[in-house]
Amino acid sequence: MIDWDKVTELKDDIGAEDFDDIVEVFLAEVEDALAKLPSKDLSELEGCLHFLKGCALNLGFSAFSALCQIGEKSAARGSPESIDVRAVAQCYALSKEAFLTGYAP
Repeated sequence: MIDWDKVTELKDDIGAEDFDDIVEVFLAEVEDALAKLPSKDLSELEGCLHFLKGCALNLGFSAFSALCQIGEKSAARGSPESIDVRAVAQCYALSKEAFLTGYAP
C-alpha cells in the first residue's frame, strides 16, 4: 500500500524537517481534491484524478496512485460511471492510516 523506499528517498532528498511540512500539505491537498471527485465534468474529473495520482506517487501511496490512474483512464475514455469514487476515497483513507502508523518522524 505504501512504497516506503519512495518515502525514504523523498525524505532524504528534502530533509526530515521539510518532509513533515510536505506531508502536511500533501494530506490537505489530497483531501481537498477528493472532495471534488464527484464532479460530473469529465475533464475536471480526469484532471483531479491525474493530480491525485501524481501526489500519491510522490509520497509513496502506491495503491492509491494505481486506483487514481485507473479512474483517470476511465474518465479519459468517457466512462465516468465506471469510477468508484467511494473506493478511491476509502483507499486514500487506508493509505493515510498505514502511512501515519508506519511513519516515524
